[in-house]
Amino acid sequence: MFTTSPRLHIRRPSPTTAEFTVTTLPPPTLPFRALRAVLLTFRIALALTTALALHSRWVQCPIARPLDAYASAPPSLLSEDTIWHALFRIHRSTPGLALSRLLESVPTPILLPAAALLLYILALRVHASESLLVMRGLGVQTSGRPRLYPLLLPGGDGANTRFIPTEKIRDILVNEAFCGFEVRYYLVVVVEGEDDVVVVFPGLLPRRHIVETVWRGARECLWEGGGGSKGRGVEDKAGG
Repeated sequence: MFTTSPRLHIRRPSPTTAEFTVTTLPPPTLPFRALRAVLLTFRIALALTTALALHSRWVQCPIARPLDAYASAPPSLLSEDTIWHALFRIHRSTPGLALSRLLESVPTPILLPAAALLLYILALRVHASESLLVMRGLGVQTSGRPRLYPLLLPGGDGANTRFIPTEKIRDILVNEAFCGFEVRYYLVVVVEGEDDVVVVFPGLLPRRHIVETVWRGARECLWEGGGGSKGRGVEDKAGG
């Protein structure tokens, strides 16, 4: 319902540029958008409740300033005490008092790891997405979305991105490997001067028809006519 099997989306901004994206995100239908909005609202509400529970336990520590110290309204709406006064009102509300009574029976050594685990799960992306950007005369760029949302990643969005210039690309191949009793096909870029190949879509490993579609489209876009350092011999191997 929330995810689908890896599917391919192709975008061609120009005849010499193509972007191949494999994603588990279902098509953006109206029911799915509504369901996604409900899920997002639930995740935000649960994250705020967890943060409020941690703050409720913190104000009970001897080193913390008593919450009642912020009972009076701050003189200015732009002051720092405004946030603390708002927290005081939340903790003294009916839901806040119910949450405090619920937490009284939970020891701190259990509450802290449980809250950290819950916040980590809420920060995980539901959908996975990986892409291959091909630009004739420049090269290819592989990228994948991080598992956590960007706001929780220090120093940027944390995307796993690599650019390989055209002069370093020896070939783009379709390899096969055994996964249990199943044969899986995957796309690789052979880079000059490197012993290991660069696997495209390493996290999703889409089905063979997607891999072959991307392989043909990438070669046609990168090298006019689909040729490369090894020519058409690779196509015979992949299609067989």
